Amino acid sequence: MCGIVGYIGKRDVAPLLLEGLQRLEYRGYDSAGIAVGGKSGLKTVKAKGRVRGLDDKLPKRFAGTSGIAHTRWATHGAPNDENAHPHLDAEGRVAIVHNGIIDNASELRAKLTADGVEFASETDSEVLAHLIGRDPADTLEEKVRHALRLVEGTYGIAVLHAGFPDRIVVARNGSPVVLGIGEKEMFVSSDVAALVSHTRQVVTLDDGEMATVKADDYRTYTTEGSRTSASPTTVEWEAESYDMGGHDTYMHKEISEQADAVDRVLRGRIDDRFATVHLGGLNLDAREARGVRRVKILGCGSAYHAGQIGAQMIEELARIPADAEPASEFRYRNAVVDPETLYIAVSQSGETYDTLAAVQELKRKGARVLGVVNVVGSAIARETDGGVYVHAGPEVCVVSTKCFTNTAVAFALLALHLGRIRDLSVADGKRIIAGLRELPGQIEEILANEDRIAELAAEYADAKSMMFVGRVRGYPVAREASLKLKEVSYVHAEAYPASELKHGPLALIEPAVPTVAIVPDDDLLEKNRATLEEIKARSGRILAVAHQEQEKADHTLLVPRNEVELDPILMGIPLQLLAYHSALALGRDIDKPRNLAKSVTVE
Repeated sequence: MCGIVGYIGKRDVAPLLLEGLQRLEYRGYDSAGIAVGGKSGLKTVKAKGRVRGLDDKLPKRFAGTSGIAHTRWATHGAPNDENAHPHLDAEGRVAIVHNGIIDNASELRAKLTADGVEFASETDSEVLAHLIGRDPADTLEEKVRHALRLVEGTYGIAVLHAGFPDRIVVARNGSPVVLGIGEKEMFVSSDVAALVSHTRQVVTLDDGEMATVKADDYRTYTTEGSRTSASPTTVEWEAESYDMGGHDTYMHKEISEQADAVDRVLRGRIDDRFATVHLGGLNLDAREARGVRRVKILGCGSAYHAGQIGAQMIEELARIPADAEPASEFRYRNAVVDPETLYIAVSQSGETYDTLAAVQELKRKGARVLGVVNVVGSAIARETDGGVYVHAGPEVCVVSTKCFTNTAVAFALLALHLGRIRDLSVADGKRIIAGLRELPGQIEEILANEDRIAELAAEYADAKSMMFVGRVRGYPVAREASLKLKEVSYVHAEAYPASELKHGPLALIEPAVPTVAIVPDDDLLEKNRATLEEIKARSGRILAVAHQEQEKADHTLLVPRNEVELDPILMGIPLQLLAYHSALALGRDIDKPRNLAKSVTVE
């Protein structure tokens, strides 16, 4: 959950590394550091806090043409200068940056301490620097390889060595590493965001793969030493995609981009002739699709909630039993893997460690696994049998908005595809397609009501806690809205099925605990209105998200009506704005909420 940047070439390295760190700061922002190789050896500067603090701390003379840098989200050890990366060996000749967790760090640390090594930090990562520095091998590649054989856990690393100034050695196991191919210069990063302003030609390492990067060349090989053939691919996103575009925050920019983002995920996929959609990347023919007896969707956080919406759509449109489960739970419960079940892994980054680990376990057991991801060429995209790209574009804010919405739309496409292969009628197929085409315009209509949502956010921002409730289709919307409010405003929030209120949570209802109720015009409308009655009877304040004014609600946010299966996609969008403006009213750091990072590449 950190950012790595590296460079080797002819240019002054420090400004390039700082620029890359700033683009990756959303991946971790507890501390940052930089190591530069020069004629006099390695020079390092580290600082607690944001990248701008590191920039202020750099001496005026900090020249070099090779270097590595890191922005950290703390796992082992408090956020401070000592625990910031890069970490050095005892002689100061090796510098490493590391993403991931070394599971046997305590054991290795004890052995090194017994051998007289003095540690400068509390981190697990520093172990690697000492292992590499003490290894007697003649090449840096061998030193790194020998060290990695001793560690258990996950890593994405980049290594500088004063004795080998012409190269950077990198390795990956469970945490992303990307090479950027330039003209007489090479880049290294954990995310293409740090590379796209300099090159769009990238090589993505696989787990168990290493690379040696020189200014005019690179080569890839396994941790066992066998050569691999990794060819560059072209990144589809431009550097401008990572800019704020005139908005005050990335979160606001990404909320405002949702109409265009949804248009992208639909573009070229609708088949009017057969009232279905084209999803060529599934690698699942009609006969195989008809053989699916159950669908299991796995994701974490917002991806899990989008999966819940997707499971309901698949059941409703394709009539296949479907459910969603946190990938972090699934991978540990020794689940029964059924050959007639289709598994779907959901991840914005395509690198979410728990989800990736679940995919690898499923593949080991012979399951068919599809991916629903945003990042082309990501680990989950490569390891699954096929899937759907959601084409949301880069999402920089830590909290997910446009990617969540596009993922839900991608599930609508998948549900329609499976439904039309099975028993969904042409008329229903056309109905869903018409609803999908309406989504971008309806999203614009919701966003045009932002001033009203901002007023309500200011009114409810003083709540000590908030309750979010919804039934069936509305429940995943309530869960995601609750998560958004917690993530970005730090207001405590809980989400429950509306029918569960009377089974315990109703005890919490009071004027200081408002309720946000998801009330679509569907067959459960009267049931939902009865829930509003229960809340009002206990003096609870109510903000309804609905298709029509709700008499028992104190306030109602109106949302355009679509097809009932697609309504959840729209009903979450005003609640993204509610969370945003609540955070704004409370003075929160909206793009970088405390204790959180964008890509969760550790357990």
